[in-house]
Amino acid sequence: MWLNLGRLLMLFVWAFLLLNIVQPFPKPLTYFVNVALIFMVLMHGLQLVLLKATQPKDAAKLSRFTQVKIFFFGVFELLAWQKKHYPKQ
Repeated sequence: MWLNLGRLLMLFVWAFLLLNIVQPFPKPLTYFVNVALIFMVLMHGLQLVLLKATQPKDAAKLSRFTQVKIFFFGVFELLAWQKKHYPKQ
């Protein structure tokens, strides 16, 4: 339940940041939102790159859909992916 709530929160954050591109906010806020968007794209891209780089050679490859979900939902999708592939014993 918490992971789904986090995913929903990330959708709202992405919508807020992308709304600035479609309908720019007033001057001081637009600069902050643009920097936040660039930072978020870089951090989520870095998460994805690091996950792909740390995968064992014999592990199954990440599907394109999974990569897109990890990029958009960030740590929330990483936690769901980890729970699915490495359940507690």
